[in-house]
Amino acid sequence: MWPTLVANKIFKKRLGSSDFIADFPSFKEPLLGIVDFDHNPKFIHNDHKGTQKCKVFVSTWNVGGIAPEEDLNIDDLLETCNETCDIYILGYYQKCFRFQEIVPLKASNVLGSENNDISMKWNSIIREALNKKSYKGGKDQSDGENLQNNSLNEKENSAKFCEAQHDVQCIISKQMVGIFISVWTRRDLYPFIRHPSVSCVGCGIMGCLGNKGSVSVRFQLHETSFCFVCSHLASGGREGDEKYRNSNVTEIFSRTSFPRGPLFDLPRTILDHDHVILLGDLNYRISLPEETTRFLVEKGDWDSLLENDQLKMELMSGNTMRGWHEGTIKFAPTYKYCPNSDIYYGCFYQGKKGEKRRAPAWCDRIVWHGEGLKQVQYTRTESKLSDHRPVKALFTAEVTVLPKLMKNLQSLFLSERFDQIKTPFEVSTTDDFVRTKRSSFRL
Repeated sequence: MWPTLVANKIFKKRLGSSDFIADFPSFKEPLLGIVDFDHNPKFIHNDHKGTQKCKVFVSTWNVGGIAPEEDLNIDDLLETCNETCDIYILGYYQKCFRFQEIVPLKASNVLGSENNDISMKWNSIIREALNKKSYKGGKDQSDGENLQNNSLNEKENSAKFCEAQHDVQCIISKQMVGIFISVWTRRDLYPFIRHPSVSCVGCGIMGCLGNKGSVSVRFQLHETSFCFVCSHLASGGREGDEKYRNSNVTEIFSRTSFPRGPLFDLPRTILDHDHVILLGDLNYRISLPEETTRFLVEKGDWDSLLENDQLKMELMSGNTMRGWHEGTIKFAPTYKYCPNSDIYYGCFYQGKKGEKRRAPAWCDRIVWHGEGLKQVQYTRTESKLSDHRPVKALFTAEVTVLPKLMKNLQSLFLSERFDQIKTPFEVSTTDDFVRTKRSSFRL
């Protein structure tokens, strides 16, 4: 087995396939066989199409070498008490698991077959968080029965409970060494999801192994194609190391390949898709002396730091990801923290003798490409599980829908639901980052 695996990686074999884990093992196209747009004559010659908006949640988290406890609470990360989204994408990295880095780095893990035990544990945690009806005070639903005997009135009781989600299920889950991506949708969207596929690219040891690289997933929702790229790029805080990260991005874009589909009309590369979101530990640092970086972090001067942020500079110069966008960052650097604390590594905690000092940086990022995507939230959460803080973003995505289906889909998409949202989002108003018409819904 090992010679084959090594040969495939060395010769950079493209892995566009249906080799992934899902709630429906026999994941065929279309998923539930209810609506086959490619072969149904009622739809083939209908050129009059409309658009709806769906809400997409994206999160990236480098959890280091720490396996999750079964009782890990990620409700704050997923905002399960606040919002219901149509699609959830979570990328984890572990040393190697990170929602991008999920297993220890050693030869057998870098070269050998994948061990799905940890990724399955994460999926179990995600499933519970997305589908439970939880008590905001931290108790489960059964504890709420005791409230009937206390003095709280009915209105107060209902305010303390989160509404149950719409039966969110996993449609794609894929791990490559320490990079792991998990995609979830509401069950009532399943009949309209087609052509799911994954593609893995290793950019690590010898330029081809999977300790660095990407796991990309794609599918089509109605008439619109989505691609999500979960990446872990080259590390290093020395001057010039950003070039290695740029090289990784180039490799990922050039080597990622998906099947063309039964009619040979599906997107083949990442940039061929309508909506593309790249998430991960991209490892771009701040090009300032360490002392200056720490001083500006202490002051909370994000603007001065971002002027020297490598990813921002590379995007503006066009050296990498030309035409991609990132929302306004208004949160503290997400890396590197002392264990189980809010103190940046190297301030007071020096670690092991001879261990490298690492200045704070925004290593964990979410960027996007394509018309019809609008970011309405970009922030971090404060879990202390690892030396990185999770980052999350919320998007609205325009989806092209055939007209005969639109009448029955109002409950699925945001054109009506957004009017009911009471919690305002932090919206990026910088036109440079949003290349799409402003939507008509109210925030």
